[in-house]
Amino acid sequence: MSSADGTHGKAPRVLCAGIIVLDEVFQVEEFPQPDGKVQAKGFFAVNGGCAANAAVAVARLGGRAALAAPMGGPPGGDDNGDRVLAALARDGVDCRACQRIAGLATALSAIFINARGDRTIVTYRDERVAATTPTDPENLVAAADIVLADNRFPDFVTPICAAARRRGLRVVLDGDRPTFEDDPLFGLASHLVFSSECLRETTGIADLAEGLLRIAKATDAFLAVSNGPDDIVYLHGGKPRRLPVCAIRAVDTLGAGDALHGGFALALVEGRNEVEALCFGAAAASLKCARPGGSGGMPTRAEVEALLAGGNRTAATVKP
Repeated sequence: MSSADGTHGKAPRVLCAGIIVLDEVFQVEEFPQPDGKVQAKGFFAVNGGCAANAAVAVARLGGRAALAAPMGGPPGGDDNGDRVLAALARDGVDCRACQRIAGLATALSAIFINARGDRTIVTYRDERVAATTPTDPENLVAAADIVLADNRFPDFVTPICAAARRRGLRVVLDGDRPTFEDDPLFGLASHLVFSSECLRETTGIADLAEGLLRIAKATDAFLAVSNGPDDIVYLHGGKPRRLPVCAIRAVDTLGAGDALHGGFALALVEGRNEVEALCFGAAAASLKCARPGGSGGMPTRAEVEALLAGGNRTAATVKP
């Protein structure tokens, strides 16, 4: 299996588990208003979903990426699923663990991206896909070195995360969907990285540092939260700390959080500590934002390493 930078060889194997979507992306000058119409400047379709995007990020960054996700089927009977799997295969993602459910359609998103790189997303998914459970979670994690799961399909990823922890594997959880503070998935994660929107809606607390401290009462996981172009906030020794991110001109933020999670998980399993891994993932996310294309804009390892070599990030205590 090859990546954009060459042969993977014995690179770490990252199992990404969660949602897979076909993204139909409209590039507009500004978002349409109620009852209004706008003319798109561009259009493309690309594979999407947190887990699927993260798998592409891992593959581009030099890891061996595997994807476990429920989706429509069978092959030839679900155009959405056939298209995303073909795209993932071109990026070297192993999709043999994807479960196709006969008679259902893979999730579909309509995404609008404005001239500032901001996005609005509308997703349709069949709840029967969301309710799918994995047929053999122990086998899915048998060859993995680390598991990265999003929380969009909790029924599917929870058994996989539990099997991974029984094997002694680290589990990185992408807190993307608002949930509740004692969510069982939080207890299965060794590392939990939220989006700012998810953390605020889950805790009801606007301040991100305070939100992390609230979640820390329910889990022993390493905790962090991304906040778009603003600093990443994480907990170290029970205290909030801040990690600056690269200042870039955003062209397309679609998939940036998934690049962060994919890069973070890969860097962890390669032996970097949490702060170093956050730096690596943040650099991948920054580069993704600077180019269009969702998962198609994921950076290579060489690009991330070059960005890190030219910058200097220092973690600082968050001031009250």
